[in-house]
Amino acid sequence: MTNPEHVLLIGSILLLVSIVVSKAGFRFGVPVLLLFLGVGMLFGNDGLDLINFHDFRATQFIGIIALNIILFSGGMDTRTSEIKPVAGQGVILATFGVLVTALITGYFIYFITGLIPGFITLTFPESLLLAAVLSSTDSASVFAILRTKKQELKNNLRPMLELESGSNDPMAYLLTIIMIQVIQSGDFSVGRLCFDICLQMSIGAAAGYLLGRLIILLMNNININQALYPVLLLTCVFATFSITGLLRGNGYLAVYLAGLVVGNHKVVHKKSMMTFFEGFTWLFQIVIFLTLGLLVNPSKLGSVASLGIFVGLFMILVSRPAAVLLSLVPFRQMTTRARLFVSWVGLRGAVPIIFATYPIIAGVEHADLIFNAVFFVCILSLVIQGTTVTTMGKWLHLTKPASKPTDFNVELPEEIKAAMSEIEVIPSMMTNGHLLMNLHLPDNTLVVMIKRGKTYCVPKGKTSLQIGDKLLVITDDDEELRKTYESLGIEEYSMRKNI
Repeated sequence: MTNPEHVLLIGSILLLVSIVVSKAGFRFGVPVLLLFLGVGMLFGNDGLDLINFHDFRATQFIGIIALNIILFSGGMDTRTSEIKPVAGQGVILATFGVLVTALITGYFIYFITGLIPGFITLTFPESLLLAAVLSSTDSASVFAILRTKKQELKNNLRPMLELESGSNDPMAYLLTIIMIQVIQSGDFSVGRLCFDICLQMSIGAAAGYLLGRLIILLMNNININQALYPVLLLTCVFATFSITGLLRGNGYLAVYLAGLVVGNHKVVHKKSMMTFFEGFTWLFQIVIFLTLGLLVNPSKLGSVASLGIFVGLFMILVSRPAAVLLSLVPFRQMTTRARLFVSWVGLRGAVPIIFATYPIIAGVEHADLIFNAVFFVCILSLVIQGTTVTTMGKWLHLTKPASKPTDFNVELPEEIKAAMSEIEVIPSMMTNGHLLMNLHLPDNTLVVMIKRGKTYCVPKGKTSLQIGDKLLVITDDDEELRKTYESLGIEEYSMRKNI
């Protein structure tokens, strides 16, 4: 039996190394998830050989837990006001787009495997299975890359891409499971395929919404220790996934929608729970990519390198763009540049690799080849697409400067309707004197804190102001805050209030 102290030590070293290299990834623009994957490979059998790990079932289980947390957190952090204008595009990309990607890529794989000398020729169902596993974009990769870049995207592209990546896993999962059944039984029915997809998606959507509302009701009416609220919410996430599965619905879709519902309604201690899930999401992103890195044998990737390169480049340059262009035909308001960018952000990552464990566990012929090919394609996607997302956005003129970080990390409870804002002192504000009492402020507006350099202070009326000071202002509501800006002679109105 392995000494538990050794297990904890090695696990701590893996996490520490991953966190350290993530800093380099942020600095040089390398996707940090790719670095986590590399750390796992480094410590695995073909690297330093410190960890001998070949458990596909354990990997699948860890992947399911990680996806639940990542999808729920992504949904909870998404505002419905942002996704409403792009909901149609996101849903079609997550369903029809995934199906088109799988069909086009499957035909290509079937064609190309018959041309590569000495390579195993895959049957058409096996080719479709490999394509189905690769058909969805990876929510972990898309969320991590879009939210850690220093640029923001125009035209609501970020919420649309996050909606797609957060809701397209169910379609890829269904296609994967159905193709495994077809290969094992030899029975295939287009009608049955459509029925299963509609049934699971419908039940998943309904369960996600209803269970999400039930979670809100539970959180707002139970009286427990504040520290236990995030734990209770995490329990509800796993319950949502399991209950939906028992009802023959798709648990991944249900979890994402439940997060969307919870995140856009008033819930007690929401701020602390969102902070908890943000940290937990990063932890499981590290864990799942480390696990996948430990699972693979890099020495075996050479045998599928040619297939992986052909398939990866084909998906990047042909099948993904074709699926995006066909899916977005009804949405004429989208510019060509926006369509090209959406085509480029078709990142493959942890989700396809997790789905690639299903054929192995099911005992499908050539399952090892499929797993290694999927792993190779995902690395290729992260290297080519993951490192160039910002560059492509700039080249297509779709980026804008990110909002400046706030100086006061203060938020009011949702029950309080007051509005807050951070205002920088400019020369025109000090025409009547340099004291706080000399500012023209409405009677119901207060300056509750001042930041000067790196120091903070609670001001008084006789507090002396300097140009560049940051004022934390609180007033009754948004309209009063707007009047405050006008009274100070500030044209640009910006507001910070609770959502």
